[in-house]
Amino acid sequence: MSGLNFVPAPLAQLPWRILLLVIAIGGFDLFVLYSAAGGSIRPWALSQGIRFVVFLAGAIALSRVRETTWSSLALPAYGVLCVLLVLVELIGAVRGGGQRWLDLGIGFRLQPSELMKPCIVLACAKFYDMLPPNETRRFGAIWPAALLILVPAALVMKQPDLGTALMIVIGGVTVMFLAGVPLRLFIGGGLALAAAVPLAVNFVLHGYQRNRILVFLNPESDPLGIGYHISQSKIAIGSGGIFGKGFLNGTQSHLDYLPEGHTDFALATMMEEWGLLGGVLLIVAFVGIVQWGLAAALQAQSRFARLTAAGLAATIFYYVSINMAMVMGLAPVVGVPLPLISNGGSSQMTFMLCLGILMSIDRTNRQTTRW
Repeated sequence: MSGLNFVPAPLAQLPWRILLLVIAIGGFDLFVLYSAAGGSIRPWALSQGIRFVVFLAGAIALSRVRETTWSSLALPAYGVLCVLLVLVELIGAVRGGGQRWLDLGIGFRLQPSELMKPCIVLACAKFYDMLPPNETRRFGAIWPAALLILVPAALVMKQPDLGTALMIVIGGVTVMFLAGVPLRLFIGGGLALAAAVPLAVNFVLHGYQRNRILVFLNPESDPLGIGYHISQSKIAIGSGGIFGKGFLNGTQSHLDYLPEGHTDFALATMMEEWGLLGGVLLIVAFVGIVQWGLAAALQAQSRFARLTAAGLAATIFYYVSINMAMVMGLAPVVGVPLPLISNGGSSQMTFMLCLGILMSIDRTNRQTTRW
């Protein structure tokens, strides 16, 4: 190890096994987007690669932030993001039929709802960290956390953005479960939610959201209309077989049969050319990242760090699993992108923020173990 003494300590202390996995996924994504553009680095691969480098550097910088700093910033950051979500409703920029962005000038738009995904985990973890453990099973441990979750979720639903609202709810509820809220309450809540689904479908969801659920329940009802996305996605994935058609040889995306083949359905574009083998290797890489995050949670010394690390690892898992299920027709299309694979800065930023905080907790764990 003496030959590595020239490496600065902050860099040597980074979890390089995980960083190399992230770099491998991000690098592979550039091939997917290059192919989706018909063999060109523009308009997607180049910009995605630049964002990847910038956000990865940001994640490494965040890994140097102390765990106590994340704890002290959790609730203030939550409050700021709630204010920004209200501003989105009042003055937000409209794009693609949704009002989800704040235009900050110089060509930069901020999507506060994306930042809320990791922030809700931090806020709920902070709440339960402040709460005495013997109070966790009482009603006073439930309604404040439920309020923390439902306020931003309702604001995001107004944009409308069902996928992001769903991610916020799942992330917060996961922390509640890990904090020790009684299982019977989750069962009761699940039954109440199941009973409310018909009402929500008919009176809460927008028309296109309702149609996506109906198409999921009956995929063949409108294969050339509402069900076109998922039908073409299944064709692309199935035609790839085990080993795929080969790089640049995909037809569904190149002939524009597959809509959104570079964003929400980028997985279908990838699996058409790289096959089941490529999909399995991608899943294994993400499983490695999630497993590392859960290991960091198990090794954490504080309740806040344990809940935060487990919640963020679960957020990454939900991101990946919901998108994959959606693209394969196993879940309704809710607009959840695949981190590091789908083109776009928002999901990339959220993933790197989760990674940076996890690396911060992991660094604290290793320092504590060393002492």
